[in-house]
Amino acid sequence: MHPVIKSSSELRKNYNTVAEICRTRKIPVFLTRNGEGDMVLMDIETYSRREEDLAAAQRLVSAEQARLTGTKDYTVDEFRQNMLKAIAQGAKQGK
Repeated sequence: MHPVIKSSSELRKNYNTVAEICRTRKIPVFLTRNGEGDMVLMDIETYSRREEDLAAAQRLVSAEQARLTGTKDYTVDEFRQNMLKAIAQGAKQGK
């Protein structure tokens, strides 16, 4: 899919048209000012999905860094047991 590039003056003149491109094509629109890249416009859904993807990528990078440095990891069962213990301790403290 080719990027959509519009001048910032196009946004001022035809906001609804530019916004509709973002909403229907689910891609960002790159805005220029004086012929230079200036901003990126995208709909909220696309932005939210991008943020979630970036957060997931960061978690994967962190996990890989931890693995490479030898940080202790846990099996699913160990994790579950630790969570149940933490929940039980929290319940006791809440009484």
